[in-house]
Amino acid sequence: MKKIINLFNQWFSPVKPLPPGVFHTQLFTPSSNTPHRLHLRLEEDGTGLMVVDAKTVLHLNQTAAEYAYHLIQNTSDEKAARAVSRRYRINHQQALEDFNYLRTQVETLSHTQDLDPETFLNMERVEPHSRKLSAPYRLDCALTYHVSDGAQSGETPMDRVKRELLTEEWESILKKAWDAGIPHIIFTGGEPTLRPDLPELISYAEELGQVTGLLTDGSRISETGYLKKLLTAGLDHMMILLDPSEDQAWEALRDVLAEDIHLTVHLTIHPKDVQHIKSTLEKLKQMGVTSISLSISNPSLKSVLQEVRQKVTELELQLVWDLPVPYSNMHPVALELAEEPESVPGAGNAWLYVEPDGDVLPAQGVLEFLGNFLTDSWQNIWQQAQHQ
Repeated sequence: MKKIINLFNQWFSPVKPLPPGVFHTQLFTPSSNTPHRLHLRLEEDGTGLMVVDAKTVLHLNQTAAEYAYHLIQNTSDEKAARAVSRRYRINHQQALEDFNYLRTQVETLSHTQDLDPETFLNMERVEPHSRKLSAPYRLDCALTYHVSDGAQSGETPMDRVKRELLTEEWESILKKAWDAGIPHIIFTGGEPTLRPDLPELISYAEELGQVTGLLTDGSRISETGYLKKLLTAGLDHMMILLDPSEDQAWEALRDVLAEDIHLTVHLTIHPKDVQHIKSTLEKLKQMGVTSISLSISNPSLKSVLQEVRQKVTELELQLVWDLPVPYSNMHPVALELAEEPESVPGAGNAWLYVEPDGDVLPAQGVLEFLGNFLTDSWQNIWQQAQHQ
């Protein structure tokens, strides 16, 4: 966000942040007949995140967060600019322009198609994931560890998970997460589309105001009416774990690309794929894919992964490293960017992982029990996470 100034000017002491908290409003704009739903969470360090129409999570530095607070509070332009210019010792006109710029950004995001589920204003993507938070940004919900017919389940912990939660139990978890300030839900597995209540759970999260994503092998996406059902329920983004040898996966990919939903394609690199992986990326680029996630099936392929990452850069594709890869893939604990999950910034802080029975882990494959989201209080779970 180029117009938002840098608060921490070397000539002045840092400004004391606004008090932390969660704030909600409905914002009417001239270009929309319906109000925009805005939810703002302010952290102790003054940074924040704002959920826009349950479609995207907007990460904000301290200055932008303060503008967002005034937007949520329906402060007049002049009053907001006056308050910010006094607090940060900046020109009144600049403060007014920055405030209006943020409002314009929010309105633009609300009308943008194929919207990225997370947007970062004036900060690197890794930056907010590595700081101390009042609650995670995201909850990864493994609805089931069952996989599609013919899929290889890998090392799924079926022996550790004795049952799957009922619909109403998952809904209570979603509500508890929303009340804790967690704005982003990802439904994963196993293969989450095997759960008949998936559309219902997406719809419930949408009603709460949460951004929702789905990680799938795509096996059901091409079924007549199924994708439309998910989109109607309020699904905001999707990751397809692509097996380049499966025609059905390519068909699912084409169907999703034809819709207004942000798509990421995940590729797990196996030894058999090395010869064709770069041509696969080129094909995805030609089809209109813009976002790629990568992992390798074993550590011996780390050098190959580096070459593939370079190809992703050459094709000007966005590399996504912070989404979980479900157990329906061949390698359940994907080495995203050739790192172990424990070393990935954000695991156990920016996001948590919930197993099909409600048990909470810092991240997928990190077997450190933090409690059960259904039976334990959120305060106890989060306290355990912060001590890992």
